[in-house]
Formats: sequence, structure tokens, C-alpha cells
Amino acid sequence: MRTIAARVFRSKRPLRPRTATLGEVLDARGEPLDQAVAVFFPAPHSYTGEDVLELQVHGSPVIVRETLATLSAAGARAATPGEFTRRAFLNGKLDLSAAEAVADLVDAESKSAARAARARLAGGLLAAVSSQRERLARILEELSGTLDFPDEVPDPPPQRLRDEIAAIDAALDALERTWEVGRMVREGVGVAIVGPPNAGKSSLLNALLREDRALVSEIPGTTRDTIEESLALGGMRVRLIDTAGIREHADRLESAGIARSERALDAARVALVVVDGSVPLAAEGSDLLARTRGRPRVVIFNKRDLGTRGFDRRAPEERDALSVSVLDPDDVGLVGEALSRAIAVDTPDLERPHLATARQADCVLAARRALSRAAATLAAGDPADLIVPDLVEASAALGELSGEAVTEEILDAVFARFCIGK
Repeated sequence: MRTIAARVFRSKRPLRPRTATLGEVLDARGEPLDQAVAVFFPAPHSYTGEDVLELQVHGSPVIVRETLATLSAAGARAATPGEFTRRAFLNGKLDLSAAEAVADLVDAESKSAARAARARLAGGLLAAVSSQRERLARILEELSGTLDFPDEVPDPPPQRLRDEIAAIDAALDALERTWEVGRMVREGVGVAIVGPPNAGKSSLLNALLREDRALVSEIPGTTRDTIEESLALGGMRVRLIDTAGIREHADRLESAGIARSERALDAARVALVVVDGSVPLAAEGSDLLARTRGRPRVVIFNKRDLGTRGFDRRAPEERDALSVSVLDPDDVGLVGEALSRAIAVDTPDLERPHLATARQADCVLAARRALSRAAATLAAGDPADLIVPDLVEASAALGELSGEAVTEEILDAVFARFCIGK
């Protein structure tokens, strides 16, 4: 890197560590190409743990292209996806779970996703995993002593081994259940907009998004399929799913859309129930309100601009419902606030260690399976030394999560999702 720096950058004073230096970028012939600022990060005090040169040039596409050509001629090459973070991992600057958090931080679409990624980047997940590996290591060390020196080191009491393995498994069980947190942060909170036909569901979706995403018509049954869009509410990514109006009498095509609406409602974390509040509540609206009681929801009696007869006669269970008109921006703001509150009730503490990827969840599951086999061996009264392979397997699975024991194939898969360079 120092040799390449000397070929492509010239300044009146030498480069100093972590200090911005004004100079010139030179082309392949040694002629000035652009005035630039260079910052040199010597190893090991850099992101990758290696010598790093950062060049800040003017934003002209021609200048950028020629600078890259100059660097290539001097012996540099373009970085592969995730190469900087991969080098940081290989050089011990990051554990693998923190490296994955870098990609999540770059891809974050909400404050919650960014906060969760930063927590993992700080090493919270590594600490949680490492503590359980250390407990396994102590058990293995004790069993190794009994195997190597059977006349001097007594076998550990089986009940104590069972208790220790159960304690480790309980900690991993708690960690495994946080995978739902990771999925919610990554995929967003699912909110199904449901209601009878012509209640204003698609109009509400368009109002919340502030764009005409869904087709709106006075004809009931216009929406025949689910429409999904995302927005940020209360710092959390929310997946709004507009659904077909739910009613009993419908043709075959509309019935297929209603079936999808039912599935979307079952899968959603929060229901946004929209009914026509300008008229007395029909059977479809009453049934839907009854079905969604007892689960996270926001109830909207729409079309306040046309009347409030339905809202005025609402049941006590809907006392917290909103009477709005989706044509009024202030009312739409109230809906957004209510939805944010409903989501916040179900939002976990993102600062706590949690699993963020399916790979991490699989590692914890593999470790728990190995621990289950070890526990079964002890419960059957078999010799304690027979659980050693299972404990080694459990430790290896956790090491794969943190990157302390990982294959090149796994690394390739992890860093393939990174953007170029980072």
C-alpha cells in the first residue's frame, strides 16, 4: 500500500498517520490528474487492520474513473463485495456476528434496524455466545482430566453435569427466541389493513404512503389482491398490507382475494381494522371487529366527513377506536400515531443481544440439539465421557456463529450479501 501511495499521490509534506494531507493524484505517466486529500491509516490502526490509504477526489465521473485506472496501473485492484469487512474479520478486528451487523447497518431502513445493528456491532451477541462456550469449555476440561488421569481426578457428579448442561441450554433457548426480534427488525412489522369492501382501506394506504399506490373506486370489491408497501413509523419499519374487502357473498375471483386477506390478517403482527363509520355497522364489520379483539390492533371508523352513525353506536370493546376521514391529512396523522403506539407495545429491547440472521439461528439450534443428546446420555446413566463429542459439537456450533470456528464456504456466503468494497 505504501508503494502504491507513493506512485499515485504527491504532496509537499509526507503522509502522517490519520492526518488529512493535501496533494495531487498522479496519472499513470506521473502527470497531475486532480487535487485531492489523502488520509493514511497504518496497520493495525485501521478498519481492516492493514495499511489503508483513503483518497478524496473531486466528484467528476472522469476524475473518479481515471483515478481508479491510475490505482490499477500502480498495482491495486478493485475490492470484492465485503472484502474490507472480511479482512477486518480475518485480522481479528471484528467477530463474524459483528461483521454481519455491518451489512445490516448499511441496509438499515429504519432507526430500529440501525440501533439493533449497532448493538451487535458493539459485541453484545459475541459476549452472550462466548459466555456459553466458556461454560462448555470448563466442563470439557474437567472431563478431559478424568479421562487422562482416571486414578487422580474423580468423575464429576452426573447431577451437576446435568444441571450445568441444562443451564447452558436454557441460556441458548432464550437466545434462540430472540430470532423473532431479528426477523421483525429485518423484515419489518407486518400490519394488515382489513375491513369490509368500500370502507376506505386502499384510500388509507395511499394516505399513509402519501402516494397513489392502490387503485381506489366507489365500486365494492375493487381490490382483489394484497398490496404490500413499507414506511417508517416510530423508528420501526412497517409493512402495510392492503387487503381485499372481507364479505360473505363474493364471486370466485373476489373470494380468492378474500382468502389472501384472511391469511394476511393471521400472519400480521398488528391489524388495522377499517370500517365505514358513517352508516350503522353491517354484519361483515361487526364480525371482523369481534374477530380482532384481544390482539394488537387499531380500529378506524372511516368517512367521518359523511357522518358518524356507526362510530356513535360502536360497542364498548371499540371505545378506543378513531373516527376519521382519510381525506383529512390531520386524521391520517392520528392514524399513524395510533399505529406507532400499537407497534411500540410489541417492540422488544433492541439493545439486548439477539439473533439477526437465519445462519445465527441455525448455529444456536445445532448447539441445542447436541446438548439435548448429551443430556439424554446422562439421563440414561451412561458414562460421562460419552457426552464429550456432543459438547464439542455444541461448542463448535457456537464458534461458527461468532466466527471462531468457520469454513471458507460460510464466509463466502456471509460476505456475498455485502455491497462492493465494504
